[in-house]
Amino acid sequence: MIQALVTRPRPDARRTADALAARGVAALVEPMLEIEFLPTPVLDLSGVQALLFTSANGVRAFAAASPERALPAFAAGDATARAARTAGFRQVESAAGDVRALAGLAAARSDPSAGPLLHASGEVAAGDLAGGLEEAGFAVRRERLYRARAAEAFSTALTGELTAGRVRLALFFSPRTAAVFARLARRSGVGGSCRLIRACVLSEAVGRALEGVAWREIRVAGRPDHEAMMAEVDLMLETSAAAGESRGTTEGPR
Repeated sequence: MIQALVTRPRPDARRTADALAARGVAALVEPMLEIEFLPTPVLDLSGVQALLFTSANGVRAFAAASPERALPAFAAGDATARAARTAGFRQVESAAGDVRALAGLAAARSDPSAGPLLHASGEVAAGDLAGGLEEAGFAVRRERLYRARAAEAFSTALTGELTAGRVRLALFFSPRTAAVFARLARRSGVGGSCRLIRACVLSEAVGRALEGVAWREIRVAGRPDHEAMMAEVDLMLETSAAAGESRGTTEGPR
């Protein structure tokens, strides 16, 4: 059975692992980031007209910090919107894209005179969500509700699987996750094992973060979402099958 490395933080890794299992692929879950909710006083939502979510982690952190679920919630992508609905938000709309798409959606659905927009954010925010909205006359409040703590080393299990050449696919959903993996691979001396691995990445930016490590192949998903990542995995599995690669092969790097 082909083994794939899943580097996403929990609990998002579970969804990916299940999707891989449905394809007959064993998932080796090794988060490169651990999500920690920050201590937060009671959020002051007076006057806020809508919530902005750029990640499922932002949704979960907000849901842990506040019981508010009635405000309109605008999500950058479909997975984040799904997390918001699961958390009980009643009015959820997805921009089906990135931070720029989210800013456009929020501007189209909101009124600059109706109060600020609140962005439930991590300590580090990707992209300039506030900039475009502020240019359009909106006030944006950013609440830092969680941090993503980078892994400091590979687990013994992952090091062993990489060294033995038993990992043949790797999935990367964010530039930071990819950068952490690349750094640790170089530091631990197992970067050469990646020559056996086909990497599937969410975007070109994620692929660039893997620079400095040699891969058998890097494939970019057609859209920045989970479904497109799995579609790319399907194509990679077809490529492996066409090349006559055995799902039971465990030959290590030469």
